Amino acid sequence: MPDGTHKLPRKRLTADEPSPASVFLDVPNMPWEETKFPGIKCKTLYSDGTGMATLLLEMEPGAEVPLHEHTAIEQTYVLKGHFLDEEGECLPGQFVWRPAGNTHVAWAGAEGATVLGVFLKPNIFADGRKFFTEENQG
Repeated sequence: MPDGTHKLPRKRLTADEPSPASVFLDVPNMPWEETKFPGIKCKTLYSDGTGMATLLLEMEPGAEVPLHEHTAIEQTYVLKGHFLDEEGECLPGQFVWRPAGNTHVAWAGAEGATVLGVFLKPNIFADGRKFFTEENQG
């Protein structure tokens, strides 16, 4: 429990400089952004411009993320609904991670899905479209 006596900014432990500030987001009040995929909206929680991103994705029933290959590990936590691919399915509270090189199509079940996705590098899509990079967001 904090004692409330420390003044911000706190000093770093590994360098003689102030600790960088945390970034807090009011996610419920952030607008949903349309994506290039029909029936899929997102809220960008973090993006560094190189393809590393944390996205909240809202998928309508049956919405599909088309054939793509992961160039680095991808992590997905299901908050609501049903999230599937050819290898399996996740329900609320379940988690799936995919290694670099994993190639698949993913889609939402009949009730749709809300998922939190963490991407380290941009995916490569079979149709050539760009997604999950800051310069090509959506």
